[in-house]
Amino acid sequence: MTAPLAGPGTADLTAPHLDVLPRSAEERARIIAVTAPPADFAAPEPFEAKPGGAASVRARTTPDAFSQPSGNIPFERELDFKIGNGLFKKLWVSSPASTLASDGLGPLYNARSCQRCHLKDGRGHPPEGPDDDTVSMFLRLSVPAAPEEAMSEIEAFLLSIGEDGARTRPDPIYGGQLQDFAVQGHAAEGQMRVEYEEFEVTLSDGETARLRRPSYAIEDPGYGAPHPDLMLSPRVAPPMIGLGLLEAIPAEDILALADPEDRDGDGISGRAQIVWSFEFDRPMLGRFGWKAGAPTLREQSASAFAGDIGISSPIFDAPFGDCTEGQPACRSAPHGDGDARETEVDAEALDLVTFYSRNLAVPERPDVGDAQVLRGKQIFHETGCAACHTPKHVTHRLTDQPEQSFQLIWPMTDLLLHDMGEGLADHRPEGLASGREWRTAPLWGIGRTELVNGHTQFLHDGRARSLLEAILWHGGEADPAKTRVAEMPKADRDALIRYLESL
Repeated sequence: MTAPLAGPGTADLTAPHLDVLPRSAEERARIIAVTAPPADFAAPEPFEAKPGGAASVRARTTPDAFSQPSGNIPFERELDFKIGNGLFKKLWVSSPASTLASDGLGPLYNARSCQRCHLKDGRGHPPEGPDDDTVSMFLRLSVPAAPEEAMSEIEAFLLSIGEDGARTRPDPIYGGQLQDFAVQGHAAEGQMRVEYEEFEVTLSDGETARLRRPSYAIEDPGYGAPHPDLMLSPRVAPPMIGLGLLEAIPAEDILALADPEDRDGDGISGRAQIVWSFEFDRPMLGRFGWKAGAPTLREQSASAFAGDIGISSPIFDAPFGDCTEGQPACRSAPHGDGDARETEVDAEALDLVTFYSRNLAVPERPDVGDAQVLRGKQIFHETGCAACHTPKHVTHRLTDQPEQSFQLIWPMTDLLLHDMGEGLADHRPEGLASGREWRTAPLWGIGRTELVNGHTQFLHDGRARSLLEAILWHGGEADPAKTRVAEMPKADRDALIRYLESL
């Protein structure tokens, strides 16, 4: 743990909405033993077939594999899950409308429902061509903060503990993300356009791979020329499974994995993301999003309602969503606030969507004992992949969340920020994350992407068309591991991919 984080202490970074029971000394010893790296790879580890612990569900061979409730959810709570699912799929309409419980869309937006970004609760994808929409992908926008601008709460906090917070702001006209749809009478902000340049990478045994390098632009900007120093960061909607279990991992366990100065000399220097919680008005550990920009699932859900759909909530109560002062017509347009709900999504609906998101289950792994899978697992560890994609964690004991309480889980992530090299850099800082840093993506369920979403496109912008391409894009701290993969015998590389496909 870094000295600056020792100042506020881990208790200041934990989630106050979780009703946590403290661990006993005996439990801590058991957790250390059960989360230790495997001693051998001749057989699966105990409980490895259930990556979500007791919350895991049977692995389905249908596209609804990511849309099942936690396997241990009590019967009486299934109704909340189903209502939350209905709200997740709900199509919003513009105001004024006769359907008062569903109005308030936009005026600028990226999608009319949560489900239209998180397709079948799985992974989004980049547009397949100029005529394809970008509904499951968008561009984050930032500009450098002016020197005279007042610091935000998180910037002031980071400065107080000796960190240099990223001094960026949303674009003064286009806001924090590009919205490519608008309600009637308003102009969309523009269209994201992506072009690819392909190049070849030589692997061992005479094998080659072709990677594609994307470049992004805003076409047909509807509100004038973008800022000359505008920073663009493409984001594909990530899969939704296991999010409640990730939220239940103790902050102290995540912070214990951080080694920003690489004191152990292994070349891996993960950093904890620290963000400002608008719900709790305090700094917290970031967990969710490609750069861990959100501290809780409820805040992440509220942020998506505001930015993606233009819907207000108790956390982000502006009825015009991401519209800026440079878009006065958008700010003065009719909205759905002001009735009995107060905001367009009220607290009850936000809680139900959060409950649904928290309880989307991780499928079981039926082939953990396959010989090639076990060989691939050994290669995964020996190559160094597990240094960031930490296999195992144990969640908090929670008094009011039985589904996530005290589970041994296998998300394959440390939830820390890592320098991934220039090839994957978006050059857009976010919180403590630099323009080269990304949160380690969880790998559970990754092998079922094609089943659920009909494609195999990975990384934050979907540039990789296979798991092998995703590995070959790794750089920075992961460059040595990537090089080992490229240079290993093809049989070992195939086993590694087979292991990933089994997750």
